[in-house]
Amino acid sequence: MVRQGGKSTASRAIQRRQRARWPQVQARGLRYALGQLDALHHREFEHAVRELLRRDGCRDTVQVGGGGDLGADVKATDPFGRRWVIQCKHRRDGHRGPAVGTPDLQALNATARPVHHADVVVLVTNGRVTKPRQDFAKTQQLHLVDRHLLGRWATGSQPLWELLRAVPPPHRPPALS
Repeated sequence: MVRQGGKSTASRAIQRRQRARWPQVQARGLRYALGQLDALHHREFEHAVRELLRRDGCRDTVQVGGGGDLGADVKATDPFGRRWVIQCKHRRDGHRGPAVGTPDLQALNATARPVHHADVVVLVTNGRVTKPRQDFAKTQQLHLVDRHLLGRWATGSQPLWELLRAVPPPHRPPALS
């Protein structure tokens, strides 16, 4: 063991690894209250959804929303190899704001699989989704994260894929960390 300035080479290597992992440790502790999510600008809301997916262990997670996004605001690959495409609908007034509209679901449904190659298609809102739109989403295998489910996910108790029903099976086992 080589000693330099009172610390061994091995202990410095361990400290470097710990410092490199610190952003991951911080991300795993990420939590939002619904009031915090309500107060965000719609673009910040997309960033928050991206960060929640990162917290859950998704890789290559990117926020791509904006003009010409073809229905995808956030894209990611989960630890099981499934490709996620998420459309975010932020409501300034939360549950009191307008419900998610049929055009939003239709646009997402039309592009998520053929254009973005999604395995899991999700619409996330801090607002609400009406029963007819819930029924449409179910027939099209679209997952809806409404205000109630968003609140559960944002608290960090479980990754999103454990909160949704009928998520496609994993492509592969998760990578060991």
